[in-house]
Amino acid sequence: MSLLDREVPGVVMTPDNLRRRNLPLGTNLLVAVAALVVSAVVVLGAGIGNWVLVVVLASVIYLVGLNVVASRVEGKRAARNRMWQTLIYAACVLAVLPLASVVWTLISKGASRLDGDFFGSSMANIGARDPNGGAYHAIIGTLEQVGIAALIAVPLGVLGAVYLVEYGRGRFANTVRFFVDVMTGIPSIVAGLFILSFWVLVVSKWFNDGNPEYSGFAASLALSVLMLPTIVRSTEEMLRLVPGPLREGSYALGVPQWKTILKVVLPTAAPGIVTGVMLAIARAAGETAPVLLVAGGLARINFDPFSGGQASLALYVYQQAGDASKYAPARAWTAALTLVALVLILTIAAKLLARRNKLTR
Repeated sequence: MSLLDREVPGVVMTPDNLRRRNLPLGTNLLVAVAALVVSAVVVLGAGIGNWVLVVVLASVIYLVGLNVVASRVEGKRAARNRMWQTLIYAACVLAVLPLASVVWTLISKGASRLDGDFFGSSMANIGARDPNGGAYHAIIGTLEQVGIAALIAVPLGVLGAVYLVEYGRGRFANTVRFFVDVMTGIPSIVAGLFILSFWVLVVSKWFNDGNPEYSGFAASLALSVLMLPTIVRSTEEMLRLVPGPLREGSYALGVPQWKTILKVVLPTAAPGIVTGVMLAIARAAGETAPVLLVAGGLARINFDPFSGGQASLALYVYQQAGDASKYAPARAWTAALTLVALVLILTIAAKLLARRNKLTR
């Protein structure tokens, strides 16, 4: 018989029998309201700031007051735990607020031009006093340029990561990792200048009677340069997270290495790989400088990415935001909302497809 059973017969040590004093929710709210009132009186009464300073000072006063009140009710140890828990919640709210603000701004300002004319027409023959005009040509350009860039960068990036994880050893592999890390931070305009000097001014002359030519394909090449290091690094990290026993079990059954990678390793890491690919696509879809340098940004519709200039949604937003027309800002906000919606739709679709592999069902 335990000591507790001898002292209190029939009582068993369980979490339900453990009790401690908790700070009531009403008291917590009272401390928050008091901190807000005191902060408003100090800041607004003295005229030293606006509501932003009121909120910041109220947060500090609230943390101090909560620590004092919780120490008297729950004890110092529980009070410290509550204070750090509050700091973590506050950090989460601060991280979400900018995102919520961006989404709300895009929806509130971009909804004004969500009509058929915006999605069914281009800016050809649209003057400064014309309220019409849309982004159909920019949407087509974005889909074609990002699609071609993904077709180029995704296979190369995934295969490069497979080499680094499964085969790469020694100085050459370390050199590849080093240059991939360097390329991760390369400015987008540098990628655009590289494709301009290499493809537009040199290679495109071979297919255009000696004349350089802007094209959507050139923009895709510049975007693939930006996407490639992100895909390689993210895929490499996901492949390293695949448990070693999965590989060893496959090898023990006599499965060759290439088939183990194809049938076991890649399907297991597929959700993480898709996330990295979508991050790269989102970055490519939002780039302006490469498209401006090598695609030109036409105001009319061009379905051929290999001949003639093309626009993109990011470039369209840039152009409309700097336009003197009073109707241009509405077009810019709606185009930005459309770009975010396209990336969201592509991300959701990719996530749903990644969940359908055999190892994660």
